[in-house]
Amino acid sequence: MANRRFRAEIYQRIGDVPGQIWDALIAGAHETLSRDFWAVLEASGLNDFDYRYVLFFDEQGRAAGLSSFYNVTTDIAIFATGVLRTLLNGIRRIFPNFLKLRMLECGTPITITSPPFVRRADIDDADIVAALHEVLMSVARQEGQLFIVVRDFEPESFSLEADFRRHGYHWIGSLPNTYIENVWKSPNAYINSMRSYFRSKLRKHLRRNLEAGVTHRLVEDFDELATTLHQQWMVVHENAKEFQREVLTPEFYRHYARIMGSRSKALLFYRHGKLVGHALLMVDGDMLRWLYVGRDVPANDNLYLYIAQKVVETAIQLGVQRLEMGLTTYPIKQDLGAVVTPIRVAVRARWGIINPFVGLGYNLLNEVPDPAPREIFKAAESEAA
Repeated sequence: MANRRFRAEIYQRIGDVPGQIWDALIAGAHETLSRDFWAVLEASGLNDFDYRYVLFFDEQGRAAGLSSFYNVTTDIAIFATGVLRTLLNGIRRIFPNFLKLRMLECGTPITITSPPFVRRADIDDADIVAALHEVLMSVARQEGQLFIVVRDFEPESFSLEADFRRHGYHWIGSLPNTYIENVWKSPNAYINSMRSYFRSKLRKHLRRNLEAGVTHRLVEDFDELATTLHQQWMVVHENAKEFQREVLTPEFYRHYARIMGSRSKALLFYRHGKLVGHALLMVDGDMLRWLYVGRDVPANDNLYLYIAQKVVETAIQLGVQRLEMGLTTYPIKQDLGAVVTPIRVAVRARWGIINPFVGLGYNLLNEVPDPAPREIFKAAESEAA
């Protein structure tokens, strides 16, 4: 096996990264690796994220690969459920930071980039993984982080498991993602391709929203609505039961709209002319990402399903090949045809003496859902397109 050595250059700000080198390496990659996207994150003041960027150079001084990492305070029982979650909530009323540690994470903090690095075509994954591990361990030692998390890996990147295990990482399940592959020419073709039960259910909910005076529109210029959209997102965030991590800011919405330009979009939802919700979207090449949702009030009604269906409809109208619907609320997304896709993260402790127990400890504290597949579409789905 090759064992190439790389020189690593670490940058504190995305603006300090050599732009031509970064852009050349990520050519054809996801927008979540673009300098614009990271400029949004840096300017938004999310949580206590402290971002860094690394470029790897080979023996001839040529750029070989890149990645991003950050340190952030994270709940190590972030996916705890049931009795354990209730117990933790009780303890945290007295000790708010119980089981919350400052960790070093490599990846994309608010969405999924799989794998969380880019390499030159002639470079082996194993060599980049080794170089990345060396950087992360060095930074963790310097800054005192006990745990290192490399996230996220979807099935097309599962082959990297052996490369990470070679350096002492545990390969651990995380919240799964959801996707719809777009094979339809129109929203009507999409609805007509559903089995009768799901089609009838969806049409019933759509009808109820129309009768309630709900309308929507797709916009790109929404920076002036940043404060309102953030307030709507906070309503959803503060009532989330499955997963809470990053805390958005009005600046995030503002900078996202301004810096990402036509790649950023928002679906705005109105009831009798009043703005009552939104879905924040990103056009990422041939994929549309559903990043966030917001509402003006917490309510158990039909609006969320209406929002989700209009996200699907928007993906069809934009002609993208794939729609990423994100984590959580799996039943609703599955009813719309989303397929649940597993995610893995690589985790290790900096101290070798406790590293063998990291995998066991994580699995005891966290429960990852595994929703059963659902047959939403008729067998002749492709004919309906």
